[in-house]
Amino acid sequence: MSKHRVLTTLGCALTAVLATAWSATPPSRPAVTTVRIHDGLVRGAAHAGYRTFEGIPYAAPPVGGLRWAPPRPAVPWPGVRDATRPASACPQPAGEVPGGSTDEDCLHLNVTTPDDVGPARPRPVIVWLHGGGFTTGAGSSYDAHRMATRGDVVVVTVDYRLGALGFLAHSGLPGSGTFGLADQQAALRWVRTEIGAFGGDAHNVTLAGESAGGYSVCAQLAAPAAAGLFDRAIIESGPCTGSPDRPFAPSSVPLPTARSAGTALAAKLGCGTAHDVPSCLRRVPVPRLLAAQDTDQQPAYATPLLPTDPVAAITAGRFHHVPVLIGNNHDEGNGWAAGIIQAGNPVTADSWPDVVSAFFPSPGEAKAIVREYPVHRTDGGPVFGAVIGDANFACPTARTDVLLAAQVPTWRYEFADEHAPPLTSGTPPFPLGAPHASELPYLFDLGGRPRDLTAAQHRLADTMIDYWTRFARTTDPNGSSSPYWPRRTVLSLAPDHIAPTRTAEPRHHCAFWNALG
Repeated sequence: MSKHRVLTTLGCALTAVLATAWSATPPSRPAVTTVRIHDGLVRGAAHAGYRTFEGIPYAAPPVGGLRWAPPRPAVPWPGVRDATRPASACPQPAGEVPGGSTDEDCLHLNVTTPDDVGPARPRPVIVWLHGGGFTTGAGSSYDAHRMATRGDVVVVTVDYRLGALGFLAHSGLPGSGTFGLADQQAALRWVRTEIGAFGGDAHNVTLAGESAGGYSVCAQLAAPAAAGLFDRAIIESGPCTGSPDRPFAPSSVPLPTARSAGTALAAKLGCGTAHDVPSCLRRVPVPRLLAAQDTDQQPAYATPLLPTDPVAAITAGRFHHVPVLIGNNHDEGNGWAAGIIQAGNPVTADSWPDVVSAFFPSPGEAKAIVREYPVHRTDGGPVFGAVIGDANFACPTARTDVLLAAQVPTWRYEFADEHAPPLTSGTPPFPLGAPHASELPYLFDLGGRPRDLTAAQHRLADTMIDYWTRFARTTDPNGSSSPYWPRRTVLSLAPDHIAPTRTAEPRHHCAFWNALG
């Protein structure tokens, strides 16, 4: 395994550790509430000020012959289906989901509504796609009641196929490489059809996500079959201009590359020389498949669902022209840098050129980066974090913003709370600032547990929810209760200073990365 792969794997492992703090707590037993949808009755839970309906199937279980097949309609059920607790997460290794999951019957979604919502006055709908590198994550990790009640919106969180089960590509599997994205579209079709029963406005749907979920929004913007399935988009830390040579941010890969990886996986599982490779793969037990799959997963383009790489589609203006709210965190790379250092890879002035070369193997690139980001005696961690963050998130987000803003109304933010609560236990080797995923506790109670926020951070959380939900309602995030956010600016979000700036690029060296290519 190359040093690049080792360090990237450590970074991906870090995101799994981050997510462990998000696992759901055992549910209490609140009062119940029942709603009828086309497939049958669902019994949800009534809480103080809001209602939840969890584990609703939006597609048939992708098991047996439906493993590695496009999602099929859900099967109606008799009687009343219990929706008072989450269903199984999609198969994944242990991490965000304690002990992981091996249950392929996982195409479910969760609905959170204000308790006075009804068909007479339908509310805007936000559909949330979780992150996790297309390998881990669960919709049930995101308790959306604060967003639903404060913002007066209906929130839907979605589970979609992950890892090889969602993104394996093989010539014998039509539609492969994008089954996870197809699941997301099936969930959006369910929302258009069913959300009215929960008081949601089926004609006012915002598709939102973070990290791999944010990049999924990019993919759906570029996917022809997603036309008409959503009306606005929110992209958090998942810039549409990611690429495989920037390995910490999500991206897509060409179908031949994905098929080459799929062929290698089939051989690893003993199916490479089988007479019927797809049938052989469908017989592989889930635990064995999870153990054999790569840590990295990406959707494939040059496929029927995703004909064009999202960056190419957006550059050419060939995407669904809906308003977009997009942003990143000020210190995206610090969590990965800290994890890599703690795993026994110190970053010093002496080791810095080798570390850079592991990620930027072109000698000219590596030397230029070392000159632009010099490491001194004690700042190796923050400098490494700045390189990861600038190359993978801040500067690609700035580029995505420019491309989108030329075509559609676009608002851009930067989350910059340097004292954001940590998502991991223990003491990092240097202060992390506002790393990857640190904005999420301001929007959701992760795992159902409120984060330990200061009074000023609670005010910031309320302001962010106000911006996000006003955007979902009217396309304009501005309102009398929040600082004005002009378009063509970057809104800096920090507890003591919420203000637009003309640009955030200088502190992120984006001119350098643009010149580097």
